[in-house]
Amino acid sequence: MEPSEHVGAEPRSVVSMWIVEAVVACLVLVLGITVIAGSWKLGSGWTTDGPGAGYFPFYIGLVMCISGVGIFYQSVFAKSRNMESFVDEEQLKRVLSVFIPALVYVGAVQFLGLYLASAIYIALFMIVLGKYSTVKSIIVALVVNAVFFGMFEVWFKVPLFKGQLDPLRFLGY
Repeated sequence: MEPSEHVGAEPRSVVSMWIVEAVVACLVLVLGITVIAGSWKLGSGWTTDGPGAGYFPFYIGLVMCISGVGIFYQSVFAKSRNMESFVDEEQLKRVLSVFIPALVYVGAVQFLGLYLASAIYIALFMIVLGKYSTVKSIIVALVVNAVFFGMFEVWFKVPLFKGQLDPLRFLGY
């Protein structure tokens, strides 16, 4: 038993397994349709010199569509529907405690650039989730990003995204 669980309290299920299976099946079907549409534009037929550029992807998309429909049918219309819990409240909170900051980080990269957003992300993760001291977290975040800056910008001469605000333009890179 984990320390966060109450004695005698069963964690409430947020979503059942069959619902997740049905949603994933729909996503596989949509992806398959997208692959088929893209391969159709490339030319999925047989040309004078052999198969067209979209020939193989067309059949991969077709297999994905058939699989998506089969999984959907099995998850929704089967006699023995999988009623197990996919995730309970506590598990969902843990996943969201990582997923939501990651989404904010992706948005911050657009404005602050990869280096500054990564430094903030690493430091906040160490402080909030890792329970490290603020000073240690900031030092680690700055050192890691300084190493990456030196490795990519100086050594490899590969510029990484600086963001719309470009707060590090004073460095001359």
